[in-house]
Amino acid sequence: MELDYDEIRRIYHMEKNTSKLVEVQEDFFDSLTEFLLKEKEDYLNSMNDLDFAKARAFSNLKKMVEEILSLREKKILNKALVSAKTSEPNNELMALEEKKMFEQILKILESHKSLTESVFVGKQAKESKEKSLNKVLVRILSEIPSFIGTDMKEYGPFKKNDKVELPPKIAKLFVSRKIGEKTS
Repeated sequence: MELDYDEIRRIYHMEKNTSKLVEVQEDFFDSLTEFLLKEKEDYLNSMNDLDFAKARAFSNLKKMVEEILSLREKKILNKALVSAKTSEPNNELMALEEKKMFEQILKILESHKSLTESVFVGKQAKESKEKSLNKVLVRILSEIPSFIGTDMKEYGPFKKNDKVELPPKIAKLFVSRKIGEKTS
């Protein structure tokens, strides 16, 4: 569909008066660019003829198009936010370039969503992962009563042949005193 002033005005009024995206063709931006180039050429010619009415019309057209694009951008951002929360992407009524932008925004939001989710579950998972990474598996060689380690945490009591994960310092102490041995 070829764009003209009437179609631009129609899209402009509809974009301003509804929270939903106005349906445009997939090649909307190509058509818009082509239309604006033609209008700009007419505008430049009108400047030579000192036709200020055409100059004013082009200025109004430019403002209308900028407003349309701004409104559509905001609506697409809102659509992406909703889609990220509901996991139901909906890129209907968008031009091709807008669909690409929508998909990129959605990827960023989904990445951020996993970050925000990790705030609630990730800290515990991260701590347990760090704990297991910083531990040494030791087989206990004799009975050991409970004790407080250098990290001020309570360990034990342990029975002979128990396999326990201990911080490296405590594991090293057990091995050096022959009350435990490293295992895998």
